[in-house]
Amino acid sequence: MIERRHTHRIRVGNVEVGGGAPVSVQSMTTTKTADVDATLAQVYALGGAGADIVRITCNDVAAASGLAEIVPRSPVPIIADIHFQHRLALAALEAGVDGLRLNPGNIRKPAHIEEVARAAVERGVPIRVGVNAGSLDKDLLDRFGGPVPDALVESALGEIRLLEDAGLSDIKISVKHSHVPSMVESYRLLSERTEHPLHLGVTEAGPPPDGVMKSVAGIATLLLEGIGDTIRFSLTADPIEEAKAGRRLLEQLGLRERTGLDLIACPSCGRAEVDVVELVTEARDRLEAEGLPIQVAIMGCVVNGPGEAREADIGIAAGRGKGHLFIKGQVVRVVPEAEMVEALVEEARRLADEGVEARLAAADADTDRLAAEMAADLRQEQGDANRNEERKARVVEVARGE
Repeated sequence: MIERRHTHRIRVGNVEVGGGAPVSVQSMTTTKTADVDATLAQVYALGGAGADIVRITCNDVAAASGLAEIVPRSPVPIIADIHFQHRLALAALEAGVDGLRLNPGNIRKPAHIEEVARAAVERGVPIRVGVNAGSLDKDLLDRFGGPVPDALVESALGEIRLLEDAGLSDIKISVKHSHVPSMVESYRLLSERTEHPLHLGVTEAGPPPDGVMKSVAGIATLLLEGIGDTIRFSLTADPIEEAKAGRRLLEQLGLRERTGLDLIACPSCGRAEVDVVELVTEARDRLEAEGLPIQVAIMGCVVNGPGEAREADIGIAAGRGKGHLFIKGQVVRVVPEAEMVEALVEEARRLADEGVEARLAAADADTDRLAAEMAADLRQEQGDANRNEERKARVVEVARGE
């Protein structure tokens, strides 16, 4: 169980952030905001893919006008992304957005920041201080010698003081860096200096798969330390992929309830009697189309498969010409190889409808014995791939000094 850092709780529309609320997923549209229908279509798609909050650029008057139509029709809270022009922040608030993101690196006049903060207070709208390593104030770059973690944290704290002086307390903060170790250190430092909720992300992470790896490395490290209240995968890709990746990460860490397929599969080895990669690909495609919130294991052999994946809700272990279908590690059916995927999908549907106990009770008679005999025969024929008996004997010899 992850022990999360205490933060103040704020609300972004109907989504609670911080203070023990579930970690939320955020993404950002890539459409022109003035194109209301295209932007709304992407917002709906992002919500369906797992995004709890969506950020939309407000970079000109046409975009601000578009927000006035988008916000009341959106299925999720909308945050307006503001750069350079504080009047666009005021316009976005007038349009009814649920939050603002301000970059202290390019809105520098304290009077402008305070004006926006006062308007946000009047409407009960939170502001995220979005510090980015690529747009730090020149004075901070000169003072700290570059976009180092201390510079990012100092930028955030300076902006927070201005917002708090204007009476705003509903604040969220991010200190994003494209260098993963610097990003992690920035958030660690910041978490020691404030109790405002934190929005995590590796900025400009790039395209998948590298962008996903960078994001997971930074975001997961912090979440496991209890740091972070919202997250975004900043990928050079369809933003739907950002939302999916973020949601899956939170599910894998146990920070959000599983809503879709969680697939476990062995990497294959010389003992496999089938093409494991092909089997996994076919099964994944079929099961994802079902939309079942279950954990499925696909193992390349019957020797260790059911035992190694006994915690999975359901799984299939491939043998020679046959597959062992198992639920919670117990084999319930032995099916022909050509029917493995179909049998797996069919049983997964029944498991979701009837539950584990009912499906175990419906197991084919004598299946466990037949499966055990088949596994023993295959083990004997293939030999002990891990040389367990030989190794154990040698360990005993060493222990006895022989």
